[in-house]
Amino acid sequence: MSLQAPEFFAELCLPFHDSTVVGTTYYAVPVPDSPLRLRISFTGTKHADTYGGLRLAVVHADKGEIDSVALSFLDHGTFHRRDEATRTSPNTKQHGTFDKSHRPGRPPWDGAVTTGLRDAIQHYSAVWFPGAWAATAPSRAAGPTTHKAPLPTSPSSGRAR
Repeated sequence: MSLQAPEFFAELCLPFHDSTVVGTTYYAVPVPDSPLRLRISFTGTKHADTYGGLRLAVVHADKGEIDSVALSFLDHGTFHRRDEATRTSPNTKQHGTFDKSHRPGRPPWDGAVTTGLRDAIQHYSAVWFPGAWAATAPSRAAGPTTHKAPLPTSPSSGRAR
C-alpha cells in the first residue's frame, strides 16, 4: 500500500514554493540562492512499515547534512484524537503512529492533526532560515476554502461628481 507522502506533506501546508516530494521525502529551498536545504522524511519505528514521526534535516549543498531533529507524532499530538476515539492503548504499536495499511479511499495517516508538527517545523526552520516563513507563509486564520470578497460598492459613494 502507498504511504501517500505528497498528500501528507501537502496537509502540513508548508509555505516553501521551491519544494518537491521525492518518494517519501520532502525537499525545500526555503531561502532562494542559499546553499541550505530543508529535508523532511518519515521516521520508522521498530515495527516494519510503521512511522512514528518526522526527521528534519538542514543540508548544505556542498557540505552535506549539518543539523537534524526528530519530531515524534506522539510528542506533537498528531494522533491524540484518533487514538482516544479508537481507544488505542499506549502499549500498542498503533499508538501515536501510522502504518501503510489503511481503509480504501482514506490515507494511511487518517485522523492526523498536523498543527503541532507544523508549528515545530516552523520553529526549527526559523533558526536556519530566518524570515522564510514570514515571506511565504499563507495566513493561518483563513481556511483553504475561504476567500476575501471585495467590499460591495454602493450606488451613492458620497462623492461629488
